[in-house]
Formats: sequence, structure tokens, C-alpha cells
Amino acid sequence: MEGIEALMRHIYLFPVVGAVLGIIFGLSAFLLEQIFPIPIVAAFLLIIIYKLCGINHLDGLADFGDGVTAHGTFEKKISAMKDTALGTGGALFMMVVLFLVFSTLQSMPAKLMPLALVAAEVSAKQSMILFAAFSEPLHKGFGQIAIEASKRSDFIFGFLIALPMCAALLGAVGFAMLITAQLSALYMIAISKRNFGGSTGDGIGATNEIGRTVALLTALLLWEVNPWMPW
Repeated sequence: MEGIEALMRHIYLFPVVGAVLGIIFGLSAFLLEQIFPIPIVAAFLLIIIYKLCGINHLDGLADFGDGVTAHGTFEKKISAMKDTALGTGGALFMMVVLFLVFSTLQSMPAKLMPLALVAAEVSAKQSMILFAAFSEPLHKGFGQIAIEASKRSDFIFGFLIALPMCAALLGAVGFAMLITAQLSALYMIAISKRNFGGSTGDGIGATNEIGRTVALLTALLLWEVNPWMPW
């Protein structure tokens, strides 16, 4: 627990973690592109992402989906979210996100994919900071520690780290990826408050998955309009 609390005191460095992971994903994409067609590359990238990152965030997305789709009071929705069994809502949330990430990656130009993976991971980690910094904790646990330890100044510092990285990678497209991921985090806060009355660690994990997905979609859509790199 002391290690977790120390980590949360430096949560503003999450975009740096995202950059390191993103570089690994980007290099993997570049190397795989030399061997396989893009759809196969996209499939392998999903394996690499969850091999390195684990499935904790994806599990959070599933629990979040179970809670959101449950009917009834806050208590019933929270109970559904905490249930260890996978429900239909959680399965649907995971399927949609995984399908969107796969289909977005396999639709990307080869030269865009490596850079988009780095910017998307930075954007996703920054969206987690926003979710934690602007949320109210629901109950005790890892989520409570993260939310209570996160300050709005952490969001600002993290954003100042993430912005130049995303802009250096993809210019205006990278900036848009970062912004849309942050908007998705704000939406996740609103959903959490409406459905549960507060936020949890599952919400933080779900925000990471949604943030990555939204950022990648933004890269693909805007690249068709403005296929420009700052360098």
C-alpha cells in the first residue's frame, strides 16, 4: 500500500509511462508491418498490448459495463459492478472496444500506425489522470487511493507533459487525439456519477481503454482530412 500511495503522488508522470509503452507498441507495429498484412498486424498488436499492460484495465471496463447496464438503484448497479462474474453488459463493452481498436488499426496507413499508437497511449494515460483528478471516490480500495491522491494540478502537469509529445508525433492530429481522449474521460466521470453516485478504480481502468480507442479513432478520421506530420 505504501508503494501504491507513492505511485499516486507521481500520477502526473503517467503520460511518460504511456510514451514508453507506446514506443514499444509502435516499434512492434513497424516490425510486424515488414512481415504481415495490416489486418494480421492489428491482431498481433492487440495481443502485445494486453500482454504488456495486463488485463486489469480491460477487466475494469467489463465491470464498469456490468454496472452501467444493470437496472435499479445505485446499490444494485454497484453490486453488479463488484460481482466477479462477467455479465452481458461487461461482455458487450469489451467486445465493442476490442473490435473498434482492431478495426481502426487495420484501417490505418502503415506509416501512421506506429506514431498513432504512441500518441494514443500517452492520451489514454492522461485521460486516467483527468478521471481521477476530477472524480469523487465511491468506496474504499485502489480507486479511492488514486482519486483522493490525484489533484487537478496533477492533471495540468500531466497535460503539459503529454501535449508536446503528441504534437511532436502527429502535429494537429496528435493534439486532437489528446483532446478527444480527455473529453471521453469527462464523459466517463458523468456516466459514473449518474449510475453509481461516484467513481471507482474500475472507472479509471475503463477510462484508459476508452481513451485509447477514442484517440486511435481520432487519428484515423483526421488523417484522412489532414495527412500531415510536423517533421
